[in-house]
Amino acid sequence: MQFRKILIANRGEIAVRVARTCREMGISTVAIYSDADRAALHVRTCDEAVRVGPPPSRESYLVIENVIAAARTSRADAIHPGYGFLSENPGFARACAEAKIAFIGPPPEAMEEMGEKTRARRKASEAGVPIVPGMKEPIPEGQEAAAKEYAQRVGYPIMIKAAAGGGGKGMRLVESPKDFDAALTTAQREALSAFGDGRVYLEKAISRPRHVEIQIFADRSGTCLWLGERECSVQRRHQKVIEETPSAVVTPQLRAQMGEVACKAALAVGYVGAGTCEFLVDGNTRSFYFLEMNTRLQVEHPITEWCTGLDLVRWQIEVAQGARLPWSQEDVLRNLRGHAIEARLYAEDPARNFMPSPGTIGELRLSAGPFVRNDCGVESGSEVPRYYDPMIGKLAVWAGSREAAVARRKRALSETVVKGITTNTGYLRRILDLEEFRRGDYDTGLLANAKDRLLPAVGKEGELTPDQELAISAAAIFQLERDERVALQGAPSTNGSATSAWATAGRMEALRRGR
Repeated sequence: MQFRKILIANRGEIAVRVARTCREMGISTVAIYSDADRAALHVRTCDEAVRVGPPPSRESYLVIENVIAAARTSRADAIHPGYGFLSENPGFARACAEAKIAFIGPPPEAMEEMGEKTRARRKASEAGVPIVPGMKEPIPEGQEAAAKEYAQRVGYPIMIKAAAGGGGKGMRLVESPKDFDAALTTAQREALSAFGDGRVYLEKAISRPRHVEIQIFADRSGTCLWLGERECSVQRRHQKVIEETPSAVVTPQLRAQMGEVACKAALAVGYVGAGTCEFLVDGNTRSFYFLEMNTRLQVEHPITEWCTGLDLVRWQIEVAQGARLPWSQEDVLRNLRGHAIEARLYAEDPARNFMPSPGTIGELRLSAGPFVRNDCGVESGSEVPRYYDPMIGKLAVWAGSREAAVARRKRALSETVVKGITTNTGYLRRILDLEEFRRGDYDTGLLANAKDRLLPAVGKEGELTPDQELAISAAAIFQLERDERVALQGAPSTNGSATSAWATAGRMEALRRGR
């Protein structure tokens, strides 16, 4: 089957990126949008656009019935989910099938097997993939004391992790027994809020861990390829900030071993399409352990595209149309080349505890030049809403060596200008200047350990104390929830946009400074 029209069930930079590949393939595109995104770049990039919800909130993109209705109304043949939102929801994939609309992603059964972390660990172990020592099942309700005893037997430090999600939500590192109870309660509460499932499980914490993931791709004939690795250890609170490929810690032999076991894990669940197997690599022994599988395209896929010369979205579409993968594993190895680095550009203020910085972008100037790629969902004049993740784009570069790629990455960041909102560009430049990063000798604790070198010292004029940050955050959250309740009730807000959460926070800060 050849798709004529694809609905992109996402927003921002990934929707723009998918639309561009569709245009090259001669496929029409349909955007969906909330009221907050009515004038967004992804809406204007696509050939058509359908409104999917009245509240200007994140939930507008999560109502399966509305997304399916938009696909039917626009007569789309297929839906590309991007990442986040509905991309790893097996119920959405089944709803697409019931509506006779192709879902560009893995079968729902594979999502279910790999979406729940303890189940994924079991499947990986059965396939012969090494896993981090830990629980085979989530902690049963009322068995917190038994879980604490288990942690004592395994040995601290221990990781508490959400069973039903990823992205660092519901995850806590526990260094000693005295911290266990509070960390467990916090992780359960955060997991419930993020995923609607408060179950967690325990894993042994790895010494000097490096977070390395393998990009895999499978077709319906049972062929599965690995497309190299990505080093994702530059993280803040378990959220990736900078990624690179290849990893400085991965040898050709280790790369092949990780690639082979990643394909085993994927084939064990009948996987089809693009996916990523994530591993922890012990910084001392170089042993590697399966963490989880992301059953979708990853945010950091551009650096894999740089080093392979592939368009992974095109492959996703072609495989969903029934095509076989055009490359062999030998082709992959023959085409892997150079070094690529990606940095995530966020509308946030690192000096204010990384608080989101929504607002109107007065001017946006992105770097250009040889081997520089900008995947952005905004432009000059774009509004960055407060309802969504504050990432506004990714800046990726390629060069023949790591040293040259780091230099190019620094040059590209220095040429990136965003006016009207606060971004993390300066923070990203300082990361690249860290001696540990330049040497390639770092682990997932890099940003936490280098905090004093990356962020201004607390207490300087114009900065907030932790108590002040808390007060402003609390006021912002209160106002945000109030605005959304009013919107859901269908009544206009009595205060209007002037008293939005972020305006409230701004006024509080101005009062603090005596202005």
